Amino acid sequence: MKPLFFIFIFFQFLLGIPKNIQKRIDKEVLTVFDLKTYSKNAILIDEEVNKQLLIPFNEDNFFEISSNENKIGAYYFGSALGKTDDFDFVVIFDNQFIIKKIKIVAYREDYGMEIGSKRWLNQFNDLKKGDQVKYQKDIKAISGATLSARSMTKAINDLLKSLEILQNKNLI
Repeated sequence: MKPLFFIFIFFQFLLGIPKNIQKRIDKEVLTVFDLKTYSKNAILIDEEVNKQLLIPFNEDNFFEISSNENKIGAYYFGSALGKTDDFDFVVIFDNQFIIKKIKIVAYREDYGMEIGSKRWLNQFNDLKKGDQVKYQKDIKAISGATLSARSMTKAINDLLKSLEILQNKNLI
């Protein structure tokens, strides 16, 4: 059963963000920026630059957000490992790549869903490219969700470090 699940996830990402998850992302973007509609464009990063990043960016995970043809922010769609399965999340940034909101959009395990709580995720708000946080020091631990919480903290640190590298190369 497990190999079939991973094959499903692999093909799901080949086809882009699943529609049900994209709807959740759209809802969050509209709420964060208080919009009725928005448009998105993939932010494409050269393959050679991507090799230098902790998190590679592609046409299915890194987007510029626009409203009325004005760039207002960006979002990153990623996944991190829980105890046995990956979970998906979205990070919404303002124009300066400061985190405005993080939302868990798909959690596939029976335990550890506490990382999806607004209170816990709000600890990452206002972090910016280059910032780094430490689990159990800057980010509070969650009983019953230790692996997911550590994984999420690492994913956000890797994302922020990757954005810093892109900024240093004048690519964002």
